Amino acid sequence: MKIKEKALKVTELLDKYYPEDIKCYLDHSNPWQLLIATILSAQCTDDRVNIVTKNLFKKYKSVEAFASADILELEQDIKPTGFYRNKAQHIKGCCQKLLSEYKGEVPSDIEKLTSLPGVGRKTANVIRGNIFNIESIVVDTHVKRISNKLGLAKSEDPVKIEFELMKILPKDTWIRYNIQVIAHGRSICKARSPKCEECFLRELCNWVKRK
Repeated sequence: MKIKEKALKVTELLDKYYPEDIKCYLDHSNPWQLLIATILSAQCTDDRVNIVTKNLFKKYKSVEAFASADILELEQDIKPTGFYRNKAQHIKGCCQKLLSEYKGEVPSDIEKLTSLPGVGRKTANVIRGNIFNIESIVVDTHVKRISNKLGLAKSEDPVKIEFELMKILPKDTWIRYNIQVIAHGRSICKARSPKCEECFLRELCNWVKRK
């Protein structure tokens, strides 16, 4: 089976089994909240981020509030997400740049997004896909692990995986691929104990065939 044919089959099966899972797992009510939540999600689960942001967004109600936040206080507010010193610096710097260069609005352009402190391609693509509905592939730990197991990608580098997937996945599946794969990674293809016998993708999975 050719790689593009395989990719198409994978997306068809994901659509069949996860038709309702076209939603972002990070709670937010506007673009800047999703931006901050995604920065916090680095090396942290979405569930923990949602616990933290529930109170965080009540305390800091605007981009201006984060831009002028006391850095030590902000560090303590986000401490449960890990790497809190770097994340606090990124969030404060990001919001300051949004105010100084973009009138407080989150841009949609990939170069502008990745110029913000703490924003790499993964975070930028989360924003582009979920806020602006621009076709983007988000490579998180689930997408990296499962795409490699399926043989849809070979690299260990998330940026390289993004471009590998862009070449073979139908463009109209890019946004939902990440969310569906997260759902699959949470329920079936878990990192530590994958339920291969229950997996509807097992016939297409290189990792299963090598076991």
